[in-house]
Amino acid sequence: MTSRKLDQVRGRPIPLRGHDIDTDRIIPARYLKQVTFEGLEKGVFEDDRKALAARGVPHAFDDARFRGASLLLVNRNFGCGSSREHAPQALHRWGVSAILGESYSDIFAGNSLAMGLPCVSLASDAVEALMAGAEAHPDREIVLDLGRMTATAGPHTFPVTMPASAREALLQGTWDATGLLLDNVELIRSVAARLPYLKESGLEFT
Repeated sequence: MTSRKLDQVRGRPIPLRGHDIDTDRIIPARYLKQVTFEGLEKGVFEDDRKALAARGVPHAFDDARFRGASLLLVNRNFGCGSSREHAPQALHRWGVSAILGESYSDIFAGNSLAMGLPCVSLASDAVEALMAGAEAHPDREIVLDLGRMTATAGPHTFPVTMPASAREALLQGTWDATGLLLDNVELIRSVAARLPYLKESGLEFT
């Protein structure tokens, strides 16, 4: 099992304005009762969407202009709050293939990387330019190039950043730690057989 290599992600953007959007808002806590991630996309921003709809204002995820968009634009400290991995799972299952923003919670970014969902950072003025561009030209694609570390929308190209280890994992297709373990079961067995504390305990790696 080899993880999918990611060097370029492209798609129409969906601008989600606001700082400090936490995981409880991304996916309400009541969805944590599920024993699988299946169907989580139905609850993405559910409470925020209902609150705005009651005021006659469409949430970005309900705005017809951004239907089918796959690149999420966010502001500062996105994914803060609890460490639940349900948040990036829900976004990914909704159709988000990459997130571009000012900054992220470290845990959220790590949970996203574990499922091959890139989270790249840009300067605040670059994020504002991309959001304004998305609102003015909702059909215009953004191209996120992890090789060049750039985001291009129309005639404008902006530098992006992410931890070098995360970028390398995406480019090399090594972001799926579980998949790597399954690919190397015999090697794991071999190492486990040489560990004295496992021998003494009588435990066996199967």
